[in-house]
Amino acid sequence: MNRTICSLTLLAAAGTVCTGAMAQANTVKFGGTRYTTHSKTTGITGVGIPAGADATTGDANTFLLTFEREVAPNLGLELAVGVPPRITSKASGSVAYLGEVMSARNVAPTAFINYHFGDGGNALRPYVGVGVNFTRFVDIRSPYGWRVSLSDSWGVAAQAGLHYAINRQWGLFASVAALQVKSDLVAVGATVLRTTIDFRPIVYSAGASFGF
Repeated sequence: MNRTICSLTLLAAAGTVCTGAMAQANTVKFGGTRYTTHSKTTGITGVGIPAGADATTGDANTFLLTFEREVAPNLGLELAVGVPPRITSKASGSVAYLGEVMSARNVAPTAFINYHFGDGGNALRPYVGVGVNFTRFVDIRSPYGWRVSLSDSWGVAAQAGLHYAINRQWGLFASVAALQVKSDLVAVGATVLRTTIDFRPIVYSAGASFGF
């Protein structure tokens, strides 16, 4: 009898461990991203800078890598990183004749809490997430030899996506995310130029996933 009770206890414990392991599933996603900046500035100011001076920022393509840890049947914690895209900036308004004035790469890790709709066995599962984004600008260059600095940014992030499971391990995904990114720019050259750039990027991503 004691052996039977012990055996049943061990089986129950093993079942609990297995259930806990299944609830801690990991997913890695990798693919391509279109980073659209949707930026606005406060205008460029500085001694000798004509009224109406401004700048625009371009969009970029890059590669995305995310890691998500399942913490409950429908909840996951996700960290999204990627190859920092190079964002270019062109003069506009009264100084449009200057053309491209700066470029920089933005390192922007973003953490999400995701809610996945449906059951874990469903092939197609939509999901939504909210989180926080940190952006730091590196490798800043200017063809005019200006010393340019861009402040770091913290902001809210939100995303929505779809995941399709091909089998138990492999799948496909597509998502769109909105980020809050604001940075103060100071450029030192023959004069000192200042502006604040409100990026508000929309990020479109698609690729493959691997679960383990």
